[in-house]
Amino acid sequence: MPKIIGSSLEEHREQMHDRIFSALARLAEERGYAALTLADVAARAGVSRTAMYNYFKDKETLLLAHAHHETQRYVDRLVRDLAARSDPVDQLRAFIRMQLTELATQHLSAGALSGVLSEAGRRQMYEHVAPLWDQLRDILERAMRERYLPREDLDVLMPVLAGTISQRAAGLAGQRLERAIEVTTAFVLRGLGARLDRDGRPRRLPAS
Repeated sequence: MPKIIGSSLEEHREQMHDRIFSALARLAEERGYAALTLADVAARAGVSRTAMYNYFKDKETLLLAHAHHETQRYVDRLVRDLAARSDPVDQLRAFIRMQLTELATQHLSAGALSGVLSEAGRRQMYEHVAPLWDQLRDILERAMRERYLPREDLDVLMPVLAGTISQRAAGLAGQRLERAIEVTTAFVLRGLGARLDRDGRPRRLPAS
């Protein structure tokens, strides 16, 4: 029987998942997802192949579990950050900054995994990231309700906005990343019709 780490079976399982996910992330950065096998990840994590199958039955199951784990951690951080912002325009700025920073530093994405997942797996992957875009939709709805942005059809707007802030930061760092954040934020705010004062503070639109 394998040695239990942690104070309970649940904690043991969580710690084993963290170990396996960490090994997966390192290997993916070195080789890419397509070249990985479950045996590779098990070896890097110091887990026997038999034990590995107790946690994940195949590579796709592992990739999707890792995606869900990382996305949930990201959304949790995002929710905490947004809660500290007083108005929806500042929340939108924070969302763009976090999203571009995440894209610049993380390699896990629906696009990165699309070539190695089944059709069902790709659907699950997009379901995992849905809470992220729900946060953005909530920000925009509040901004429109409180007259920081003009009313628009969010069903039309969301795909355009998601595409704009999901494609600009891969591989960027330092000043180049900061510049991408600055330019993207300014572009999005102008495109949405936000009004700012001379100090960059958001202003409400006139009541209709």
